[in-house]
Amino acid sequence: MSGAASGSGLFQSYGNPRFFCEIMNAIGPEDPTVALVRDRLRAFDEDELRRRASAAEAELYNLGITFTVYSERDSIDRILPFDLIPRILTAAEWDVVERGVVQRVTAINQFLWDIYHDQKILKDGVLPRDLVLGNSNFRPEMMGLDVPLGVYVHVNGTDIVRDDQGRFLVLEDNARTPSGVSYVIENRHMMLRVLPDLVAGLRIRGVDEYGVRLQQAMAAMAPEHVPDPQVVLLSPGIYNAAYFEHVFLAREMGVPLVEGRDLVVEDARVYMRTIAGLRPVHAIYRRLNDDFLDPDVFRPDSQLGVRGLVDAWRRGNVAIANAVGTGVADDKAIYAYMPRIIKYYLDQDPILDNVQTNICREADGLQYTLDNLETLVVKPVGESGGYGLIIGPHASKTELDAFRSKLKADPANYISQPVINLSTAPTLCEDGVQARHVDLRPFAITGQSTWVLPGGLSRVALKKGSLVVNSSQGGGSKDTWVLQS
Repeated sequence: MSGAASGSGLFQSYGNPRFFCEIMNAIGPEDPTVALVRDRLRAFDEDELRRRASAAEAELYNLGITFTVYSERDSIDRILPFDLIPRILTAAEWDVVERGVVQRVTAINQFLWDIYHDQKILKDGVLPRDLVLGNSNFRPEMMGLDVPLGVYVHVNGTDIVRDDQGRFLVLEDNARTPSGVSYVIENRHMMLRVLPDLVAGLRIRGVDEYGVRLQQAMAAMAPEHVPDPQVVLLSPGIYNAAYFEHVFLAREMGVPLVEGRDLVVEDARVYMRTIAGLRPVHAIYRRLNDDFLDPDVFRPDSQLGVRGLVDAWRRGNVAIANAVGTGVADDKAIYAYMPRIIKYYLDQDPILDNVQTNICREADGLQYTLDNLETLVVKPVGESGGYGLIIGPHASKTELDAFRSKLKADPANYISQPVINLSTAPTLCEDGVQARHVDLRPFAITGQSTWVLPGGLSRVALKKGSLVVNSSQGGGSKDTWVLQS
């Protein structure tokens, strides 16, 4: 591992980071483009960078690029804080990430096909039967349904971290309705507008293909007899926290944004209400949870879904992405078995390793977790967004004791992992440029094949010392640059 001096210009307050720094450290010879970006950043005046950062935040808010935070009393629209110092991945680094994500998505789709058909992996004892069939996200309604192209997860977000040696590790999978890709694209647009002098002349892979790629994948799964399929994006509506992203993606895809009330099923076919009358719909990219999708099949009180939609899907008259029941694959307990799942279906070792995981539903895993709670991160298997977890080294004795009781009461709801010394990236903070922990969520689209958006969402923990990067917990984001080879 090589390093670079940091304490000059914009980096005069940066010092020597305690953890692996993605712009100051390199595995082997340093990429000359990374060195060039660092030199350009050093030349910036901090006050000037802050002025540009303020202009960027104002523009993000004016453009409506927000997410909604709900509390017991009200809801607040906030921008996702955007840090102007980019996160850089070399071509070689990206190659590892890309191949690892494609491998993982391929295995996940084969796993989902199997558990909703022959269940060979359960019969062979690779996974505990009750872990799958008793999972709250397992949908018996999906048994025997032959989804187009054998693809259940058309859009996947894989959360990846780097440890103190710079190795990429998978933290969790997001196979239901992964969010955040709108920030990837808008962050790039903002960077080009606000810091053109930093970007000038650099060979960075673009991110603007995403909407076209997603529309093509949706069209590819439409009924075969339809020459020009109508794709729509189904949203729960304006009160959803990610509604901005729904609007953004519909625009990028060039498809209508609809809510459940805009669709109707007649004779097992789906139609969209328009001012010119009913118009056939052949493929639906849904940003609506399974439970609310069809009141005839799931929650009968749902006002957000479309009655008869699943029947139309079963008959092959419409396609739905992501498929119902994909939540089994991103359950945190199933995650612990992903290396075995990859080996079982693909006969390959994982390109991207898991973080070591203890399964608390198993006696050994529970005992280890209870004995080492103060050194571990413990997560509920069904939560996301950084909710419900505890980071042992950062918790008080009272918090640890309370969590220990919860763990004993419902061990099957938890997994534990060691605290990873996440890599850091330079971030503009109140007290100058400081090292802050980052993760990465690459987005993969699967149709006839799997394509990975070059870069992904780099989230940054803005609070000093924090390892929680989620926007709902005070995190921000960076533009992610993948350098061309």
